[in-house]
Parts: sequence; structure tokens; C-alpha cells
Amino acid sequence: MRKFIGLMLALTLTFTLLQPLQSFAEEKSSSELVRSAKTAILMEKNSGMTLYEKDANKKLPPASMTKVMTLLLIMEALEKENLKLDEMVRISEHAASMGGSQIFLEAGEEMAVKDLLKGVAVASGNDASVALAERIAGTEKAFVDQMNEKAKSLGLKNTHFENPTGLPADGHYSTAHDMAVMARELLLHDAITEYTKIYDDYLRKGQENEFWLVNTNKLIKTYPGMDGLKTGFTSEAKYCLTASAKREDMHMIAVVMGAETPKDRNADVTSLLDYGFGQYEGVKLHSKDDTLKTIKITRGTPGDVKLSPEKDVVILKKKSQKEDQYETELKIANSKELPMDKGTHMGWVIIKNKEGEVAKVRLETSGKVDKAGFFELWQRSWRNLTSGQKF
Repeated sequence: MRKFIGLMLALTLTFTLLQPLQSFAEEKSSSELVRSAKTAILMEKNSGMTLYEKDANKKLPPASMTKVMTLLLIMEALEKENLKLDEMVRISEHAASMGGSQIFLEAGEEMAVKDLLKGVAVASGNDASVALAERIAGTEKAFVDQMNEKAKSLGLKNTHFENPTGLPADGHYSTAHDMAVMARELLLHDAITEYTKIYDDYLRKGQENEFWLVNTNKLIKTYPGMDGLKTGFTSEAKYCLTASAKREDMHMIAVVMGAETPKDRNADVTSLLDYGFGQYEGVKLHSKDDTLKTIKITRGTPGDVKLSPEKDVVILKKKSQKEDQYETELKIANSKELPMDKGTHMGWVIIKNKEGEVAKVRLETSGKVDKAGFFELWQRSWRNLTSGQKF
């Protein structure tokens, strides 16, 4: 297969922008924004920029916030079509035996994936989490191995999982920073918020064992733009929350760990989000649906492949700061082996200002690329030979 030489394409754009946000996290002291939580972070999803942090790399038990990673692997399995929403899953004795938060599954019962997913995302069901873990990986242990591999692939050095639920276990820990990175990755799957923003719903509607789901994140009902993600509590972890809220071109992720009460936890998260939305605004440079480059894959079908950003390319600016000029560069990687799935990594969208790089987003294939058959390759070769010739 023909390889494409890496190249840089500069598209000069002028936008209302400012200094890189690396320094923004230093502008507020910990006591001003976060009063109860032991650790916290505020990150903007699209830009990936950290706006505030308090001991964000301190290892602590994440409790049920663990399910952010569980949900991420579930969404990946659905995207790869290794799992289907309407598929029925038979509940094992092991899954049904889970204590803590649960949706009261019974051994031998069958439930659709979409309802189990709702049970995890809304009610934080430990039984639903293990049932889906067993369906995806065969065993809970194999699924936990996948969780740790995913954490490693995301560059998370201060996270280790022992289960998919967050139930207390030695060696089960994470950090506010790592939880924010996991949440950011989960939010790339747009469909997840259709579940995490549900405030209440029912399972087994109309049956004798009907079950009322109520979201463990009460801010879903009270905070404007809140669309997830996951609460957590154990006596050791105290009250935790990985929260996300979206307004216009900004999608904020706030994580707090170790708050003393649910009220304290919600107050800290609200304070962080109010600060982010109040002080900053987002400028969208490119939509995730934009075609930024079209490349040719000689032996692929289609032969012309469109490349788009993995997500919206957004830069944050302080509302009080002046305009600046930014440049977009496309760095195209060597082409991959065929076939290629939709979303295959093909390079980077890099945003720079006069001081250097301020944002970097993956550049991906907008569709699937298969190997071209012999007849199609022959036709292409013939067209190339005869183009421009007269007979």
C-alpha cells in the first residue's frame, strides 16, 4: 500500500483568542473555589485545558466514579458493534450478588443492554455494571484487565482498578486529574449523555418487579447544562462527583473527591462550574463534522478519504482579554494498513499562536476504508494510463 509522506498544511485563521490556559489554573487559590473536597480539578472537554486544580494528582479511592471507565468500555463495545443495545443479557449469580447500589437484578433474569446501561448510568447499579462487564469480556476479572489497559493507553499513571463498580478494594485508586481525562474520553461518545442526563426513569415498566431509577447526581435537575456523569460514595472515599455541563461551545468537566457531605460535594462542583462558565468563553475553530483534508488511498475503497477532527476544536478565552491570531496546522501521518475503520487516527490538528502550541486534536477518517478489489484497481490503472490521451 502506498505510504503518504507526513506533511504540514497551515491555514491561517484569526479568532478572538488569548494566552494558553496552562497558567489559568494558578489564578484562583484552592480555598476560594473548593472548600470541602480533598482534591479537585476543572477541565474544559473540547480544548482539554485545565482551568483549576487542587491536589489533582493525589491518589484516592474513586468509589462509584469508577463507572466512568466502565461506561467508556461499554460505549466502545457498542461503537465496535461487539454489543448491541437491544441484545438481551442473562444475569449471572455473581452479578446478582453485588451489594451496594443496585437495580436488584436476579440470577437467570434477562435484561436488554440499553436497560442495563441505564441502570449503570442513572442508578449506579453495581449488579448492572458486572453483568455488562461479563458480557463484554467473559469474566469480571478480564474486564478489569481491559479497564487497566485502557487507563494505560490514556497515559493515566495514577489509576488502578480492581473491579468495575468502585466497591472498596485494596489497590483500587485514581485521581481527580485522571478521572477528568476518563470523563473527557467518555464524552467523545455523544450518546452517553442521553443516559447520564436522565433524572428518573423505570426498568421493567408495567411488570410486578418494576423499578424506579433516580439519578444519584441531583445536580442533573438543578444545574443548567448538566449532562452527567457519575457520583461516588464509600465511607473511605467520602462524597465524590465527576460532573459535566455544556453551554454553547464549552463543555466543562469538574471532579471533586473526598467531600464531607453530599451538600458540600455539590457546592464545590457548582463553584467550579460557575467559575468556568463565568470567566471563560469558547471559540470553535473547527467542527468535528468539518472535512479538513482529503487524501488518496491508492488501494482503498473509497479511494478519496476525508479527514476530520476527533471532536470540535475549541479554544478558550478569558472574557476580559483581547483578540489574538491563531494558526491551524494539519500534520498527516503515514497511512494505515487496510481495511481502516471509521475514526482511524491519521494525524493531528494543531493550533498555535505566536508563543507556540495551545491545542492538539486527533485527525481521523470520516468513514470506513476497505481494500479495493482487483477489478476496481484495474479500472483505476486504466484510467490513469488513458487520461489525457486521444485515440
